[in-house]
Amino acid sequence: MPTLFDPIRLGELQLANRLVMAPLTRNRAGAGQTVTPLTVEYYRQRANPSTGAGLIVTEASQVTPMGQGYIDTPGIHTPEQVAAWKRVTDAVHAEGGKIVIQLWHVGRISHVSLLPGGQAPVAPSAIAAKAKTFTRNGFEPVSTPRALALEELPGIVADYRRAARLALEAGFDGVEVHGANGYLLDQFLRDGSNHRTDAYGGSIENRARLLLEVVQAVTAEIGAGRTGLRLSPVTPSNDAYDSHPQPLFNHVVERLAAFKLMYLHIIEGQTGGARDLGDKGIRFDYEALRQRYDGPWMVNNGYDRQMALDAVASGRADLVAIGRPFISNPDLGRRLRDNVSLTPVDNATLYGGGAEGYTDYPTLENATA
Repeated sequence: MPTLFDPIRLGELQLANRLVMAPLTRNRAGAGQTVTPLTVEYYRQRANPSTGAGLIVTEASQVTPMGQGYIDTPGIHTPEQVAAWKRVTDAVHAEGGKIVIQLWHVGRISHVSLLPGGQAPVAPSAIAAKAKTFTRNGFEPVSTPRALALEELPGIVADYRRAARLALEAGFDGVEVHGANGYLLDQFLRDGSNHRTDAYGGSIENRARLLLEVVQAVTAEIGAGRTGLRLSPVTPSNDAYDSHPQPLFNHVVERLAAFKLMYLHIIEGQTGGARDLGDKGIRFDYEALRQRYDGPWMVNNGYDRQMALDAVASGRADLVAIGRPFISNPDLGRRLRDNVSLTPVDNATLYGGGAEGYTDYPTLENATA
Protein backbone atom coordinates (compact mmCIF):
# COMPACT_ATOMS: atom_id res chain seq x y z
CA MET A 1 0.00 0.00 0.00
CA PRO A 2 1.14 3.59 -0.57
CA THR A 3 2.37 5.84 2.21
CA LEU A 4 1.68 9.49 2.99
CA PHE A 5 5.01 10.36 1.40
CA ASP A 6 4.53 8.54 -1.90
CA PRO A 7 3.62 10.35 -5.14
CA ILE A 8 0.11 10.35 -6.55
CA ARG A 9 -1.58 11.38 -9.77
CA LEU A 10 -4.55 13.74 -9.32
CA GLY A 11 -6.27 14.38 -12.62
CA GLU A 12 -3.90 16.62 -14.56
CA LEU A 13 -1.50 16.97 -11.61
CA GLN A 14 1.37 14.77 -10.49
CA LEU A 15 2.08 15.29 -6.78
CA ALA A 16 5.32 14.38 -5.02
CA ASN A 17 3.51 13.33 -1.83
CA ARG A 18 -0.01 12.98 -0.40
CA LEU A 19 0.21 15.65 2.29
CA VAL A 20 -2.00 18.66 1.52
CA MET A 21 -1.91 22.09 3.08
CA ALA A 22 -5.58 22.75 3.84
CA PRO A 23 -7.18 26.12 3.05
CA LEU A 24 -6.66 28.55 5.93
CA THR A 25 -8.21 32.01 6.15
CA ARG A 26 -5.62 34.48 7.46
CA ASN A 27 -7.23 37.91 6.74
CA ARG A 28 -4.11 39.55 5.37
CA ALA A 29 -5.20 40.75 1.92
CA GLY A 30 -4.27 44.28 0.90
CA ALA A 31 -6.04 47.01 -1.04
CA GLY A 32 -8.54 45.75 -3.56
CA GLN A 33 -8.63 42.38 -1.77
CA THR A 34 -5.31 41.46 -3.39
CA VAL A 35 -2.68 39.23 -1.85
CA THR A 36 0.57 40.91 -0.83
CA PRO A 37 4.31 40.14 -0.94
CA LEU A 38 3.93 38.64 2.54
CA THR A 39 1.44 36.15 1.11
CA VAL A 40 3.91 35.26 -1.62
CA GLU A 41 6.50 34.40 1.01
CA TYR A 42 3.99 32.53 3.19
CA TYR A 43 3.08 30.08 0.45
CA ARG A 44 6.63 29.85 -0.89
CA GLN A 45 7.86 28.69 2.52
CA ARG A 46 5.47 25.71 2.45
CA ALA A 47 5.74 24.80 -1.24
CA ASN A 48 8.82 22.59 -1.54
CA PRO A 49 7.40 19.04 -1.57
CA SER A 50 10.55 17.59 -0.02
CA THR A 51 9.87 19.56 3.19
CA GLY A 52 6.32 20.88 2.85
CA ALA A 53 3.12 20.01 1.05
CA GLY A 54 2.56 17.88 -2.03
CA LEU A 55 -0.32 20.25 -2.77
CA ILE A 56 -1.29 23.64 -1.36
CA VAL A 57 -4.93 24.70 -1.28
CA THR A 58 -5.04 28.46 -0.78
CA GLU A 59 -7.17 30.35 1.64
CA ALA A 60 -10.76 30.73 0.45
CA SER A 61 -11.04 33.52 -2.14
CA GLN A 62 -14.30 35.16 -3.13
CA VAL A 63 -15.50 34.81 -6.72
CA THR A 64 -17.45 38.08 -6.59
CA PRO A 65 -17.56 41.16 -4.33
CA MET A 66 -20.92 39.89 -3.03
CA GLY A 67 -19.18 36.69 -1.95
CA GLN A 68 -16.99 38.34 0.69
CA GLY A 69 -17.75 37.54 4.31
CA TYR A 70 -14.76 38.68 6.36
CA ILE A 71 -12.36 41.62 6.27
CA ASP A 72 -9.18 41.36 4.22
CA THR A 73 -9.90 38.10 2.43
CA PRO A 74 -8.56 37.89 -1.14
CA GLY A 75 -10.62 37.66 -4.29
CA ILE A 76 -10.23 36.12 -7.72
CA HIS A 77 -12.46 38.35 -9.83
CA THR A 78 -10.37 41.40 -10.88
CA PRO A 79 -7.25 41.83 -13.06
CA GLU A 80 -5.36 43.20 -10.06
CA GLN A 81 -6.17 40.13 -7.99
CA VAL A 82 -5.08 37.85 -10.83
CA ALA A 83 -1.76 39.69 -11.16
CA ALA A 84 -1.13 39.50 -7.41
CA TRP A 85 -1.94 35.78 -7.27
CA LYS A 86 0.41 35.20 -10.23
CA ARG A 87 3.32 36.20 -8.00
CA VAL A 88 2.22 33.54 -5.51
CA THR A 89 1.92 30.77 -8.08
CA ASP A 90 5.27 31.70 -9.65
CA ALA A 91 6.96 31.45 -6.23
CA VAL A 92 5.33 28.11 -5.44
CA HIS A 93 6.26 26.64 -8.82
CA ALA A 94 9.85 27.88 -8.45
CA GLU A 95 10.04 25.69 -5.32
CA GLY A 96 8.70 22.69 -7.25
CA GLY A 97 5.26 22.88 -5.61
CA LYS A 98 1.66 22.59 -6.78
CA ILE A 99 -1.09 24.98 -5.78
CA VAL A 100 -4.84 25.32 -6.30
CA ILE A 101 -7.10 28.17 -5.22
CA GLN A 102 -10.27 27.65 -3.20
CA LEU A 103 -13.26 29.35 -4.86
CA TRP A 104 -15.66 30.87 -2.33
CA HIS A 105 -18.99 32.57 -1.98
CA VAL A 106 -19.99 33.02 1.65
CA GLY A 107 -23.70 33.63 1.03
CA ARG A 108 -25.39 34.62 4.28
CA ILE A 109 -22.19 34.49 6.39
CA SER A 110 -21.43 38.16 5.85
CA HIS A 111 -22.17 41.66 7.09
CA VAL A 112 -23.57 44.69 5.29
CA SER A 113 -20.37 46.64 6.06
CA LEU A 114 -18.37 44.21 3.89
CA LEU A 115 -20.59 44.22 0.81
CA PRO A 116 -20.86 46.70 -2.09
CA GLY A 117 -23.13 49.61 -1.25
CA GLY A 118 -23.98 48.11 2.13
CA GLN A 119 -26.19 45.50 0.51
CA ALA A 120 -27.66 42.61 2.46
CA PRO A 121 -25.92 39.24 2.00
CA VAL A 122 -27.56 36.74 -0.34
CA ALA A 123 -28.71 33.23 0.50
CA PRO A 124 -31.12 30.53 -0.65
CA SER A 125 -33.69 31.85 1.85
CA ALA A 126 -33.99 34.97 3.98
CA ILE A 127 -32.93 33.19 7.17
CA ALA A 128 -30.25 34.76 9.35
CA ALA A 129 -27.51 32.43 10.52
CA LYS A 130 -26.70 32.12 14.19
CA ALA A 131 -23.09 33.05 13.48
CA LYS A 132 -20.56 35.87 13.66
CA THR A 133 -18.12 37.29 11.17
CA PHE A 134 -14.94 39.37 11.36
CA THR A 135 -15.43 43.06 10.45
CA ARG A 136 -13.54 46.29 11.11
CA ASN A 137 -15.28 46.33 14.48
CA GLY A 138 -14.13 42.83 15.41
CA PHE A 139 -16.49 39.86 15.56
CA GLU A 140 -20.11 40.87 14.86
CA PRO A 141 -23.31 38.90 14.24
CA VAL A 142 -23.88 38.28 10.53
CA SER A 143 -26.55 40.34 8.78
CA THR A 144 -29.93 38.98 7.77
CA PRO A 145 -29.72 37.90 4.10
CA ARG A 146 -32.16 38.28 1.27
CA ALA A 147 -33.23 35.27 -0.77
CA LEU A 148 -31.69 35.01 -4.23
CA ALA A 149 -34.25 35.27 -7.02
CA LEU A 150 -34.44 32.35 -9.42
CA GLU A 151 -33.17 34.50 -12.28
CA GLU A 152 -30.04 35.41 -10.27
CA LEU A 153 -28.77 31.83 -9.93
CA PRO A 154 -27.25 31.56 -13.44
CA GLY A 155 -25.15 34.60 -12.49
CA ILE A 156 -23.84 32.81 -9.41
CA VAL A 157 -22.82 29.85 -11.58
CA ALA A 158 -21.18 32.24 -14.04
CA ASP A 159 -19.18 33.84 -11.21
CA TYR A 160 -17.64 30.47 -10.37
CA ARG A 161 -16.96 29.70 -14.04
CA ARG A 162 -15.21 33.04 -14.56
CA ALA A 163 -13.20 32.69 -11.35
CA ALA A 164 -11.97 29.26 -12.48
CA ARG A 165 -10.79 30.70 -15.77
CA LEU A 166 -9.06 33.59 -13.98
CA ALA A 167 -7.40 31.09 -11.64
CA LEU A 168 -5.64 29.42 -14.55
CA GLU A 169 -4.66 32.85 -15.90
CA ALA A 170 -3.10 33.49 -12.49
CA GLY A 171 -1.01 30.35 -12.86
CA PHE A 172 -2.87 28.03 -10.50
CA ASP A 173 -2.69 24.30 -11.18
CA GLY A 174 -6.41 24.04 -10.56
CA VAL A 175 -9.22 25.06 -8.23
CA GLU A 176 -11.10 23.72 -5.23
CA VAL A 177 -14.78 24.67 -5.17
CA HIS A 178 -15.80 25.43 -1.59
CA GLY A 179 -19.02 23.52 -0.98
CA ALA A 180 -18.57 23.23 2.78
CA ASN A 181 -18.75 24.94 6.16
CA GLY A 182 -22.13 26.63 5.86
CA TYR A 183 -21.24 28.93 2.96
CA LEU A 184 -23.45 29.56 -0.07
CA LEU A 185 -23.32 26.21 -1.87
CA ASP A 186 -23.64 24.38 1.45
CA GLN A 187 -26.56 26.65 2.40
CA PHE A 188 -28.42 25.49 -0.70
CA LEU A 189 -27.74 21.86 0.19
CA ARG A 190 -29.20 21.95 3.69
CA ASP A 191 -32.83 22.06 4.75
CA GLY A 192 -31.91 24.22 7.74
CA SER A 193 -30.97 27.14 5.48
CA ASN A 194 -32.85 26.33 2.26
CA HIS A 195 -36.63 26.77 2.50
CA ARG A 196 -37.16 27.43 -1.21
CA THR A 197 -40.17 26.06 -3.05
CA ASP A 198 -38.77 26.31 -6.59
CA ALA A 199 -36.42 23.99 -8.52
CA TYR A 200 -33.60 24.73 -6.04
CA GLY A 201 -35.43 23.80 -2.83
CA GLY A 202 -37.44 21.05 -1.21
CA SER A 203 -36.16 17.66 -2.33
CA ILE A 204 -32.56 16.52 -2.01
CA GLU A 205 -32.27 16.57 -5.79
CA ASN A 206 -33.39 20.20 -5.92
CA ARG A 207 -31.20 21.36 -3.05
CA ALA A 208 -28.15 19.77 -4.70
CA ARG A 209 -28.88 21.45 -8.02
CA LEU A 210 -26.83 24.64 -7.59
CA LEU A 211 -23.74 22.81 -6.34
CA LEU A 212 -23.87 20.42 -9.29
CA GLU A 213 -24.44 23.26 -11.75
CA VAL A 214 -21.36 25.03 -10.39
CA VAL A 215 -19.28 21.85 -10.67
CA GLN A 216 -20.56 21.35 -14.22
CA ALA A 217 -19.65 24.92 -15.19
CA VAL A 218 -16.19 24.86 -13.62
CA THR A 219 -15.25 21.50 -15.10
CA ALA A 220 -16.50 22.63 -18.51
CA GLU A 221 -14.31 25.73 -18.23
CA ILE A 222 -11.02 24.27 -16.97
CA GLY A 223 -11.46 20.49 -17.01
CA ALA A 224 -12.45 18.00 -14.32
CA GLY A 225 -8.79 17.04 -13.92
CA ARG A 226 -8.09 20.50 -12.49
CA THR A 227 -11.23 20.76 -10.34
CA GLY A 228 -11.56 19.64 -6.72
CA LEU A 229 -14.48 20.08 -4.33
CA ARG A 230 -14.74 20.38 -0.56
CA LEU A 231 -17.71 19.09 1.47
CA SER A 232 -18.46 19.00 5.21
CA PRO A 233 -21.38 16.60 5.77
CA VAL A 234 -22.06 17.18 9.46
CA THR A 235 -20.20 20.29 10.57
CA PRO A 236 -22.33 22.75 12.57
CA SER A 237 -19.97 25.59 11.56
CA ASN A 238 -21.73 28.79 10.52
CA ASP A 239 -25.08 27.36 11.60
CA ALA A 240 -24.96 24.59 8.99
CA TYR A 241 -27.72 22.07 9.65
CA ASP A 242 -29.60 19.37 7.79
CA SER A 243 -32.18 17.05 9.29
CA HIS A 244 -30.98 14.02 7.27
CA PRO A 245 -27.34 14.52 6.23
CA GLN A 246 -26.61 10.90 5.30
CA PRO A 247 -29.05 10.57 2.38
CA LEU A 248 -28.26 14.13 1.30
CA PHE A 249 -24.53 13.56 0.99
CA ASN A 250 -24.93 10.03 -0.33
CA HIS A 251 -26.88 11.57 -3.21
CA VAL A 252 -24.41 14.41 -3.73
CA VAL A 253 -21.39 12.12 -3.84
CA GLU A 254 -23.13 9.69 -6.20
CA ARG A 255 -23.82 12.56 -8.60
CA LEU A 256 -20.27 13.91 -8.26
CA ALA A 257 -18.72 10.54 -9.13
CA ALA A 258 -19.67 11.00 -12.79
CA PHE A 259 -17.55 14.16 -13.09
CA LYS A 260 -14.20 12.38 -12.46
CA LEU A 261 -12.95 15.30 -10.40
CA MET A 262 -9.33 15.91 -9.49
CA TYR A 263 -10.31 15.03 -5.90
CA LEU A 264 -13.10 15.16 -3.35
CA HIS A 265 -12.14 16.79 -0.04
CA ILE A 266 -14.19 15.61 2.96
CA ILE A 267 -14.18 17.30 6.38
CA GLU A 268 -14.88 14.65 9.00
CA GLY A 269 -16.86 16.00 11.96
CA GLN A 270 -16.93 19.64 13.03
CA THR A 271 -14.66 21.90 11.02
CA GLY A 272 -11.68 22.68 13.21
CA GLY A 273 -13.32 20.87 16.11
CA ALA A 274 -14.60 17.50 17.25
CA ARG A 275 -14.36 14.60 14.83
CA ASP A 276 -16.99 12.56 16.67
CA LEU A 277 -20.30 14.38 17.18
CA GLY A 278 -22.07 11.42 18.77
CA ASP A 279 -22.69 13.42 21.94
CA LYS A 280 -24.79 15.78 19.78
CA GLY A 281 -26.77 12.87 18.39
CA ILE A 282 -25.04 13.05 14.99
CA ARG A 283 -23.97 9.77 13.44
CA PHE A 284 -22.47 9.70 9.97
CA ASP A 285 -21.04 6.90 7.87
CA TYR A 286 -18.13 8.29 5.84
CA GLU A 287 -17.39 4.85 4.45
CA ALA A 288 -20.81 4.91 2.80
CA LEU A 289 -19.67 8.02 0.93
CA ARG A 290 -16.34 6.47 0.02
CA GLN A 291 -18.09 3.47 -1.49
CA ARG A 292 -20.02 5.78 -3.79
CA TYR A 293 -16.94 7.51 -5.16
CA ASP A 294 -14.02 5.92 -6.97
CA GLY A 295 -11.86 9.00 -7.49
CA PRO A 296 -9.10 10.51 -5.31
CA TRP A 297 -10.37 10.94 -1.75
CA MET A 298 -8.94 13.61 0.56
CA VAL A 299 -9.71 13.61 4.29
CA ASN A 300 -9.42 16.46 6.76
CA ASN A 301 -9.97 17.50 10.38
CA GLY A 302 -7.68 16.98 13.32
CA TYR A 303 -5.31 14.50 11.70
CA ASP A 304 -2.08 13.95 13.59
CA ARG A 305 0.91 12.08 12.21
CA GLN A 306 -0.21 8.56 13.06
CA MET A 307 -3.77 9.14 11.91
CA ALA A 308 -2.52 10.50 8.59
CA LEU A 309 -0.13 7.60 8.07
CA ASP A 310 -2.85 5.07 8.90
CA ALA A 311 -5.46 6.70 6.66
CA VAL A 312 -3.27 6.40 3.57
CA ALA A 313 -1.71 3.04 4.42
CA SER A 314 -5.13 1.47 4.97
CA GLY A 315 -6.52 2.83 1.73
CA ARG A 316 -9.21 4.76 3.61
CA ALA A 317 -7.90 7.94 2.00
CA ASP A 318 -5.61 8.89 -0.86
CA LEU A 319 -4.54 12.22 0.61
CA VAL A 320 -4.66 13.95 3.98
CA ALA A 321 -5.19 17.71 4.34
CA ILE A 322 -3.78 19.33 7.47
CA GLY A 323 -4.46 22.91 8.46
CA ARG A 324 -3.21 24.71 11.56
CA PRO A 325 0.02 22.71 11.98
CA PHE A 326 1.06 24.04 8.57
CA ILE A 327 0.74 27.59 9.89
CA SER A 328 3.40 27.14 12.55
CA ASN A 329 5.49 24.50 10.76
CA PRO A 330 6.44 25.57 7.22
CA ASP A 331 8.36 22.29 6.87
CA LEU A 332 5.54 20.13 8.20
CA GLY A 333 6.18 17.43 5.61
CA ARG A 334 9.73 16.92 6.81
CA ARG A 335 8.67 16.96 10.46
CA LEU A 336 6.00 14.32 9.89
CA ARG A 337 8.33 12.14 7.84
CA ASP A 338 11.09 12.31 10.45
CA ASN A 339 8.67 12.20 13.40
CA VAL A 340 9.95 15.47 14.84
CA SER A 341 8.02 17.57 17.35
CA LEU A 342 5.87 20.41 16.03
CA THR A 343 5.93 24.11 16.85
CA PRO A 344 2.61 25.12 18.42
CA VAL A 345 0.51 27.76 16.68
CA ASP A 346 0.04 31.20 18.21
CA ASN A 347 -3.73 31.70 18.20
CA ALA A 348 -3.37 35.44 18.80
CA THR A 349 -1.82 35.99 15.35
CA LEU A 350 -4.10 33.77 13.26
CA TYR A 351 -6.26 36.52 11.75
CA GLY A 352 -5.03 39.84 10.42
CA GLY A 353 -1.74 41.57 11.13
CA GLY A 354 1.60 41.29 9.38
CA ALA A 355 4.57 38.94 9.37
CA GLU A 356 4.26 37.91 13.03
CA GLY A 357 2.63 34.51 13.19
CA TYR A 358 2.57 34.38 9.39
CA THR A 359 6.01 34.22 7.82
CA ASP A 360 8.23 34.18 10.91
CA TYR A 361 7.74 30.58 12.10
CA PRO A 362 11.09 28.79 11.84
CA THR A 363 11.87 25.61 9.95
CA LEU A 364 13.89 22.93 11.71
CA GLU A 365 16.93 24.18 9.84
CA ASN A 366 16.42 27.78 10.92
CA ALA A 367 15.60 26.82 14.50
CA THR A 368 18.83 24.85 14.75
CA ALA A 369 20.84 27.71 13.31
